[in-house]
Amino acid sequence: MSEKISLTMQVNGQSHPMQVDPRVTLLDALREHLNLTGTKKGCDQGQCGACTVLVNGQRVLSCLTLAVQAEGAEVTSIEGLASAEGELHPVQRCFMENDAFQCGYCTPGQIMSAVACIKEGHAGSDDEIREYMSGNLCRCGAYPHIVDAIRQAAAEMAKESV
Repeated sequence: MSEKISLTMQVNGQSHPMQVDPRVTLLDALREHLNLTGTKKGCDQGQCGACTVLVNGQRVLSCLTLAVQAEGAEVTSIEGLASAEGELHPVQRCFMENDAFQCGYCTPGQIMSAVACIKEGHAGSDDEIREYMSGNLCRCGAYPHIVDAIRQAAAEMAKESV
């Protein structure tokens, strides 16, 4: 049994000191230590994308990232995407408007990846969206609606930044 280590994570704009096993993943730190259960544990092997979060604005698979690797970084989970007043992020709203989910299990990871996809400038066409979202799997097959939602959100976000 290994000794626990102290670390402080910045998650959704708040500082969270914790004691964890050095082998604990970012996914398990979020879910089990901070009770942020919106990030889903899918395959636990980095293949499905259900656990996608943003670390310093970059998408990462939290099941493959150790919590200690996120120390000093800004982590954003699905719970931190909406504004403090509760206004949904444009991607969240567009997912709802386009019915871009069925069972909803993959939706948090899809949304987090979509936010990064747009920010990275990879939402120029449906083919580009599909390519840059290919690491996020949906067992229900909501892909056409997901692409529609991302395209709509990208257009709205582009208008807001002008």
